[in-house]
Amino acid sequence: MKNTNDYKAKLETELKTLENELKFTGKKDATNPNDWEPKPNMIDVSEAEEGEVAEKFETEGENKAVLDELEARRKSVADAIERIKNGTFGKCKICGKEIEEKRLEANPAADTWIEHKDRN
Repeated sequence: MKNTNDYKAKLETELKTLENELKFTGKKDATNPNDWEPKPNMIDVSEAEEGEVAEKFETEGENKAVLDELEARRKSVADAIERIKNGTFGKCKICGKEIEEKRLEANPAADTWIEHKDRN
């Protein structure tokens, strides 16, 4: 297996990028600091044109979907960094075999063998 320092550097860079994207798209949930919520789109409903309110809610729904994806990827990347620290990086969490180098090159946060990727 390739030196884990290379993977760690890639993962840490991606983690910083993801955290910046999360801050841009959302804000920390006041009731759960490990969760994010979409930033509200401010609109004065009393002065809104027809369709503006519906568009606002549609945009907030899209932002929530983006936040959910970013949060999931952030967790996956953070978990991979933790696996590097505890010496389990590169091992499939299902069967324990070494994850293929090509798979780790494509996605350093991968935690399963390619055959097991849909079992997560």
